[in-house]
Amino acid sequence: KTVRGQYAAGTVRGDKVVGYREEADVAKGSPTETFVAFRAQVESWRWGGVPFYVRAGKRMARRLAEVVLHFKPLPHGLFRNAPGAQDEPNALVMRLQPDEGISLRFATKVPGGGISMRDVTMDFRYGAAFGSSTPEAYERLILDAMRGDATLFTRADEVEAQWSFIDPILRGWHEQDAPVASYPAGSWGPVEAEALLRPGDAWRKP
Repeated sequence: KTVRGQYAAGTVRGDKVVGYREEADVAKGSPTETFVAFRAQVESWRWGGVPFYVRAGKRMARRLAEVVLHFKPLPHGLFRNAPGAQDEPNALVMRLQPDEGISLRFATKVPGGGISMRDVTMDFRYGAAFGSSTPEAYERLILDAMRGDATLFTRADEVEAQWSFIDPILRGWHEQDAPVASYPAGSWGPVEAEALLRPGDAWRKP
């Protein structure tokens, strides 16, 4: 349920770039991964059967961090065959960086006598709402560290819990000599990551 990868030569924002192993100070045969994707589940009554897809990588199509909640599609779409209708569930997107904000995407009927659908977005952006005076993330953290305020810092037991999840994955990769998939720089990762998805699911491409 995991895939690790390493970027090869490709094109990023119109510029040709070399692969990871051609970078300065990187060993020619380095197995170091620059991409990881996995599917996880939380075995509880609340989250049973809900897949959690995570992927992160370097030299991908865009530099961003976001959390997306895809709502379950209805078994019987009332306007499924209407013009403009897309067979995609509603989604709540929380953008962490850049352009921090929250957006809710959902389908709505176009006003009028006919039956036509269109996806619309309710969008909140910190930059638009509060201007450019919002402090940088590390600016706030450095100030809090100077003040001795640990409110926004991760607690030690949380860090230990995170590593208790990641360590078995790293150990499994090492013990089983897990292959490192290749993906071109400027893409959304190796094609092997598609095998992690359940039927009907898809990776989001902002």
